[in-house]
This record gives sequence, structure tokens and C-alpha cells, in this order.
Amino acid sequence: MKIDHTWYQRPAHVPEHESAGGIVVRIANGKIYFACAGETGLSAYVLPKGRVEPGESLKQAARREIEEEAGLARLTLLDFLGTRERLDYDKRAWKKIHYFLFLTDQIEGRPTDPQHESEVKWFPLDELPEMFWPEQRQLVQENRGRIAELLKTK
Repeated sequence: MKIDHTWYQRPAHVPEHESAGGIVVRIANGKIYFACAGETGLSAYVLPKGRVEPGESLKQAARREIEEEAGLARLTLLDFLGTRERLDYDKRAWKKIHYFLFLTDQIEGRPTDPQHESEVKWFPLDELPEMFWPEQRQLVQENRGRIAELLKTK
């Protein structure tokens, strides 16, 4: 399946869902790596994210979703990176996805959500993999300099 511009045009009368997730980074050998999750049925990678549950803050939801989809639990919040909007995978709801930047020292993660069968994959921040959602790739590209600057003191 190819994601085109129609995923970013909100149709009338679709419900809106709040989601949260993030870019999780680690430093190894002086290089910055970021985590991607594999999703069953998709040939490309995604940033971990998902729906905000009742009573949950955006930050709490982002942490929970990262643990569920990537198996990463030792997270230090560094910054808020912005909000992106699009249709969900089934094109039945409009998603407002709030992204945060987290730092971790974990290398391996085991997803706790059965939909996410593959382990976390780490990619150099300057070598983006094939990503399923174009806005996620754009988010990483747009924030590379900011991420590098924030990590200078770490």
C-alpha cells in the first residue's frame, strides 16, 4: 500500500482521535541512532505511537505506546517535537499525533503489543530507512539538527 496526499486531507464527518508517540534516540560510538518498530503486515518501519487512553496525559500515552510497540521502557523525556495529522490506517478516523523526543540507554526491546512482532530496529539519524508514513519520515528529517543539538550535553 502506498500512502499518498489523500491521507492528509480530512474528510467531513470522521471522528478525531488523539495519539502520542515519539522518536527514541540513543548514542553509540559518538553517533545518534533512532528506534523504529515493525508492524505486522507492513513492509516499512514506523515510529512507535498510538491512541491516548482516557485519563492519560499525552506524555504518559507516548511512553506506554513506545513500550508496547518497541519494548523500550527506560526513557528520558527531552522535548516535544510537534503534532502531525492524518487519516488512520483504515481511513475511518482523523488522527492528531503528538510526538516527543526520548533518550534511552536500551539497545534491545521486546514489544508487549502482539501486533508488533518484530524487535526494535536502530537506524543512524542521518540514514533514514524506508518508513511507512511519510509524515514520520518528515518529522525525523525536520528535527535532525534539533536532536543533535539537544544531545550535545548528554
